[in-house]
Amino acid sequence: MTTSSQSPAPLLPGERGELMHALAEQRALLLITARDITDVQAAKRTTVSELTLGGIVKHLTRGEQVWTHIMVKGDGELPEGMLDLEQYRMAEGETLAELLEQYTAAAHHTDESVAALPDLDWNVPLPKTPWSPPETVHWSARRILLHLIRETAQHAGHADIVREALDGASTTAQR
Repeated sequence: MTTSSQSPAPLLPGERGELMHALAEQRALLLITARDITDVQAAKRTTVSELTLGGIVKHLTRGEQVWTHIMVKGDGELPEGMLDLEQYRMAEGETLAELLEQYTAAAHHTDESVAALPDLDWNVPLPKTPWSPPETVHWSARRILLHLIRETAQHAGHADIVREALDGASTTAQR
């Protein structure tokens, strides 16, 4: 496997480092997409979807927060705000700079939490949600990280489409 010259080597060894590196790469793509966007642009819908750049950043922040909480606490309790639909919307008065700062802080907390885990086989019960099966489901820290990578990649792609519809810029062209 080759790595891009723009992409630093993983800071943690082994599988943990590779997974965290993959997550860091997806986060970086999202940040490129949000570069040079005003608050008005960040709050603007550009497709038939309700998604906005600010809403995507806000949702990914909440995702990092709740999944890190689930992984670290391991108590199966529903983290505060996990089901809050407002996490998808940039509220009036919020700024993109603030949302990006919160995202960076959440990412940093996730990184520290993963580094402190005994191993990626750390297994935790998932909280009960309206879509949960009746029995308790357990995920490993590895699976939670894979979920965060998938979520970040999926929404970074959404953000790229929103941005391209907004002003014609694409993440690929801005790298």
